[in-house]
Amino acid sequence: MELLTINNVWMMICTALVFFMHLGFAFLEIGLTRQKNTINILFKNIFIITVGLLLYCLVGFNLMYPGFAEGSSGFFSFAGFGITAPEGGMTAAYADGGYTWWTDFLFQGMFAATAATIVSGAVAERMKIVPFMIFVIIYVGFIYPWAGSWKWGGGFLDMRETPFYDFAGSTLVHSVGGWAALVAVWLLGSRIGKFKDGKPMAIPGHNIPIATAGVLILWLGWFGFNGGSVLSADPELTSLTLVTTCLAAAAGGVVSFIVSTAMYKNLDLTMYLNGILGGLVSITAGADQMSPTDAILIGGIGGAIIVFAVALVDKIKLDDPVGAIAVHLVCGIWGTLAVGIFGNLAGVDQLISQFVGVASYAILCIASSFIILFTLKKTVGIRVSEKEELEGLDGYEHGMDAYPDFRMNEH
Repeated sequence: MELLTINNVWMMICTALVFFMHLGFAFLEIGLTRQKNTINILFKNIFIITVGLLLYCLVGFNLMYPGFAEGSSGFFSFAGFGITAPEGGMTAAYADGGYTWWTDFLFQGMFAATAATIVSGAVAERMKIVPFMIFVIIYVGFIYPWAGSWKWGGGFLDMRETPFYDFAGSTLVHSVGGWAALVAVWLLGSRIGKFKDGKPMAIPGHNIPIATAGVLILWLGWFGFNGGSVLSADPELTSLTLVTTCLAAAAGGVVSFIVSTAMYKNLDLTMYLNGILGGLVSITAGADQMSPTDAILIGGIGGAIIVFAVALVDKIKLDDPVGAIAVHLVCGIWGTLAVGIFGNLAGVDQLISQFVGVASYAILCIASSFIILFTLKKTVGIRVSEKEELEGLDGYEHGMDAYPDFRMNEH
C-alpha cells in the first residue's frame, strides 16, 4: 500500500505538471503573435482545457480505453458515457499498483486537450472563434480519444506482431494535433501581409520574453508529460526518462540555433526556442528506450529539422505563426520513426511498425480534420473579415484589450 501511495503521488505531481503546460502554450502563442489578438488566443486556450476535460469525462476516456473484446479488430469500441471507478480501482490491483483509477483518468485527461492547443497556435490571428470551438469539441471529444485507442487503448496498432510504440505521444498527441494544424492552415489561408510577391514576410510577435517563458514552462511540464508516462514512480525509468528528455531539449535548441545562424546569418531566438520544443517532441516517443547519447542525437536532428521544416512551410505558402506544424507534426513523425532506429527497440520490424503507425494516424487525422473544417468553411465560414483581421480579433470577438493602457494601432 505504501508503494501505491508513492506511485500515485508521483503521478499526481506529473498530472499537475502537464496541466501547467497549458500556461506554457498560452504564453508561447501570445508572445509570437500580435498584441491585438492576445485575448482571442487566451480565450481559446482556456476553452480547450475546460471543455476538453468535460468531454474526456463524458465521452473521451471510455472511447480511448474501451477494453477491446477478445477477437476484436481493435479499430473502434466505446465503453459508455460518463466515468465510474471500477471495483479495485483504488487499490494496488489496478494498473500494477502504479496509480489509482481516478489518477489515471485525470492524467490522461490533461493530454487530451493538448492536440487542440497545437491547432490553436497554427490558426492564430485569422480564424473565427465559434467555428474553432466547434472544431475543438469534435476533435478533442471524439477524434483524439478514438485515435488514442488504437495504441494506448490496446487497439489494432498494439495488436501487431511487432506493436507500434509511442511512449508518451510524439504521434498520438503531437502529430494528431499537427496533422489537423496542417489542414486548418491550408483551408484558412495566410494572414494579410504574410506573403508579398510570393515571398514570406516576417510578422513579429509582440512579446518575445513571454514566448521564452512559455517555452521554459513547457520544458518543465514535459517532466510530467514524459516522466508520468512511465505510469509509476519506478526510480530507474523515471530518472532515465527525465535525463533523455532534458538532453534532447538542450540538443534541439543548440543545433537549431547553429543551423539557423549558418543559413540566415543571425542569432534568431525564436528558432532557438522552437528547436528546444522540436527536441522535446522528438524524444517523446522513445524517452524510456534511449541512452543519453541517443537522446542527444534524436533531439539534435529534431533541432535541425525545425529550421528546414519552417523554411518549407513558408516555401509552400502556408502561414503558421508559431511553427506548430514544424514542431509538432514534422518532429513528431521523426521522433516516432527514431524508435525504430535508436534504443532498445531498434530494428527493421520495429521501423516498419512505426511507419504503419504514422501512416494510420495521418489518414485518420487528415480526413477527419478536413471533413470538420471544410464543412464549417462552407456553412458558417472559418475566417474573419479583412477589417476584423487588420484591426484585431480582441475588439471584434471579445470586446476588450489585453493591454488597454498601452493600446497600439497595429496593422
